[in-house]
Amino acid sequence: MSTRVAYEKKDHVARVTLDRPAVLNAMDLRMHEELAEVWDDVEADDDVRVAVLTGAGDRAFSVGQDLRERARLSAAGAPPTTFGSRGQPGWPRLTERFGMSKPVIARVHGYALGGGFELALACDIVVASTQAVFALPEARLGLVPGAGGAFRLARQLPLKTAMGHLLTGRRLTADRALHLGLVNDVVPAAELDVCVAGWTDDLVRAAPLSVRAIKEAVHRSLDMPIEQAFTTPYTWETRRMHSDDAQEGPRAFNEKREPVWRGS
Repeated sequence: MSTRVAYEKKDHVARVTLDRPAVLNAMDLRMHEELAEVWDDVEADDDVRVAVLTGAGDRAFSVGQDLRERARLSAAGAPPTTFGSRGQPGWPRLTERFGMSKPVIARVHGYALGGGFELALACDIVVASTQAVFALPEARLGLVPGAGGAFRLARQLPLKTAMGHLLTGRRLTADRALHLGLVNDVVPAAELDVCVAGWTDDLVRAAPLSVRAIKEAVHRSLDMPIEQAFTTPYTWETRRMHSDDAQEGPRAFNEKREPVWRGS
């Protein structure tokens, strides 16, 4: 049986590829099941410090939910979809893995529509080619952006801008997404892998416990008053604070050498 997701790990980087290029990497239930196993492994493997998520082929990152499968399921009497995927195959999906401690980079080329855009919105860093196109077209299909698009876009953009795209399904070019702060870099397709490698190199160079502590603190404190954010205990910060790496960084700086991170 062919797989829906290609997964490889090398030099502290996990590469996760949505691998259904013939259907523009549309996500069916089996793909979600495979992705859940992948994300479990990324989180559990201490040798992995960053994950890169991308789509196979040269046309799409992902066009989101496999609507042909959805139509078949609906015809067979399956319950309708709504916000979130609890109880469905592959839960929790990346869009609902709120405790994912490692950074995830979205490498976007071509279409990132519906659930594909929602995946990118759930990533920490987005690198796009000039040919990338983003949209949440659910309103045109009688659906809602149930994988967090309605919530994340309104948090990552000014409200009026987000509502304009959510209510109409209008598309965003890569340059417009960059202007709005939804992506970190936009480069020609031929330079996409080099740009992504620059980000992964920098993340691997950073102390892994510091990266995880910072990510957790940022996400958990977003809706807190700043006074509360300062006094809230964070699991990964407690681990970092008492780690060998917390001593290694200043020691390596003082000795004018590159630090050797142990992640402990």
